[in-house]
Amino acid sequence: MDRRGGILLHPTSLPGRFGIGDLGPDAHAWIDFLAATGSTLWQILPLGPTGYGDSPYQTFSAAAGNPYLISPDFLAEDGLIDQPADPGFPADRVDYGQVIPWKQELLASAYERFISHDHPLRSEFDAFKHHNAGWLDEYATFLALKQAHGLVSWVEWPVEYRDRHPEALAEAREDLRDARDRIAFEQFLFFRQWERLRQAAHSAGIAIVGDIPIFVAHDSADVWTNRELFYIGADGNPTVVAGVPPDYFSETGQLWGNPLYRWSAHRATGYAWWVDRVRAMLTAVDLIRLDHFRGFYDYWEIPAGSDTAIDGRWRKGPGGGLLGTLRRELGDLPLIAEDLGGDMGPGVARLRERFGLPGMKVTQFAFGAGPGHEFLPHNYEGSNWVAYTGTHDNETVQAWFSGAAEHEREYALRYTASSSEDIHWALLRLTWASIARWAIAPLQDFLGLGAEGRMNRPSVLGGNWQWRFTADSVPDHLAGSIRSLNETYGRT
Repeated sequence: MDRRGGILLHPTSLPGRFGIGDLGPDAHAWIDFLAATGSTLWQILPLGPTGYGDSPYQTFSAAAGNPYLISPDFLAEDGLIDQPADPGFPADRVDYGQVIPWKQELLASAYERFISHDHPLRSEFDAFKHHNAGWLDEYATFLALKQAHGLVSWVEWPVEYRDRHPEALAEAREDLRDARDRIAFEQFLFFRQWERLRQAAHSAGIAIVGDIPIFVAHDSADVWTNRELFYIGADGNPTVVAGVPPDYFSETGQLWGNPLYRWSAHRATGYAWWVDRVRAMLTAVDLIRLDHFRGFYDYWEIPAGSDTAIDGRWRKGPGGGLLGTLRRELGDLPLIAEDLGGDMGPGVARLRERFGLPGMKVTQFAFGAGPGHEFLPHNYEGSNWVAYTGTHDNETVQAWFSGAAEHEREYALRYTASSSEDIHWALLRLTWASIARWAIAPLQDFLGLGAEGRMNRPSVLGGNWQWRFTADSVPDHLAGSIRSLNETYGRT
């Protein structure tokens, strides 16, 4: 927990010719850029395979990787495809409607070439399948069945597949053998390229901060395979769903719709599903942000079918039972507790402190209530925090400042002794100068972007997760400016 500085950027936001950031040469150039800035942390969002809405927080599997991040350049380097021509996609945003079918066709071509002859990667692929059989077999079966049924949710499959009748599943696994192998091959390619990138980060002295969403998607291999661990009715649909009550982001709360855990069932298994999930994550990243940490203490339960999150109730979470088990099974936990939003109450803080987990402070949220606000650096209690200018869920600093109330803007300028044009650097300096052990900011704040740089608008469907930067949008002096920030405040 030495003082560190870092940058938040999801791989989809990296530059490149193929319409979406990927794990290829531009990702390795990003590692070089991070090293030049003196940063030692790279924070990302969840890496799972995204579905409807393209959200990395709603994925088909908690264990699998997103095949749309696979690099065409590295596929060509491995002899799996010919070097593709520039498809002409937008450079500054991800047009998923164009990118996904193009990438799917490319990956299908790579698989056909792979199986057409004795490719040098065959033994490595076989070893990958063997080592990851615990999750890969079920995921490949789930996705192959989903593709065979027109991509509809598993609750709409014929009942023998929906309810996992053993004979029907055995027959499906045989009939869909080629599709399952292709899906497994895509996972092999993803993790092979990801591990190459992770090793490059380690060689540069950079640790990767991953993200575990507390909940998983209903339409996922996780829920289909483990219905007994969730509040799922006989028809396969959730009986209660996740969300949060009205808060900073929404007057009607946030209705996420994820199925809720049947924590008694998890406890009866010694939290085995969670232990496996975190263990697998720690083979891919070095540190983990626990999204919606509050839900481990208590969570908002909403009746299925509700139009908003208002009519919910608080229920007790697993608390120390789960975290204690994770620590016993996995050792000291390299976790960050995302403890933002609404009134946390003392119980959440006690749970976090009991396990020594750093919490989060967001500087952008600090100026609306005067000098007593807990996110103002002079009010930090101790240094066991990760301080952010902002997160992927809120506006950039410049956009926040432009839309803030007059008293909030005035206080921010007075507190930071800065000008409105320099407010993003003022908040960066304030965050980096704080006693928080780690300081992280989205790349958009270093670039001084406004509303055009926002990554996600919670509770708004469509238009999210699209932002990308281009190589020519990063000034030549930026790496030096960030390095100066890290060196000045002892974060190199």
